[in-house]
Amino acid sequence: MSEIRVLYEDDNMIVCVKPRGVLSQSGSGPNMPALLEELTGSAVYPVHRLDRETAGVMVYAKTREEAGRLSALVSGGKMKKIYYAAVRGGPEEDEGEWTDLLFRDRNKNKSYVVKRMRKGVKEARLAYEVIARREGIALCRVRLFTGRTHQIRVQFASRGFSLIGDSRYAGGKGELALYAYSLTFETADGREKTFECSPDSS
Repeated sequence: MSEIRVLYEDDNMIVCVKPRGVLSQSGSGPNMPALLEELTGSAVYPVHRLDRETAGVMVYAKTREEAGRLSALVSGGKMKKIYYAAVRGGPEEDEGEWTDLLFRDRNKNKSYVVKRMRKGVKEARLAYEVIARREGIALCRVRLFTGRTHQIRVQFASRGFSLIGDSRYAGGKGELALYAYSLTFETADGREKTFECSPDSS
């Protein structure tokens, strides 16, 4: 496995690039908390997630207090998350915003767009911008306003625009074409900072 790329580190947190195929939380096999603890020599605390198949920018707290603060930003929608996704076909409009109701089936580890609110259903919202089109594939810049399980994959697939390489929702093969490009949030010193890493440099 390649070395973990660190974008920023201070006494409160560490911002890094999660490689594809690594768990974002503790678990069996390669996982970010264990790798970061080995790298830094101190405990780290997850405050958000990325799918195992997804690479990109993540932040981890280095203290319990910072974990609580960052988790509150995430749950309050105050951490801006930008992704790149390559999808089949792609929406006709070059930009737009989608809001859906998602139900997560924990037994199958899959999420589904549903029509009405009920137990286990949560609202999911994103905005997209198509930045390139080529040979039936659209490259989209996606901003998440909510952080639901498999949200980008489900919201695009439900409209017929499955992500390239998505085996779970479209029977695709190869690498999942989804990358967490940037995070913007207020740091412990009260300043808003943006941390980003493009796919070709991670």
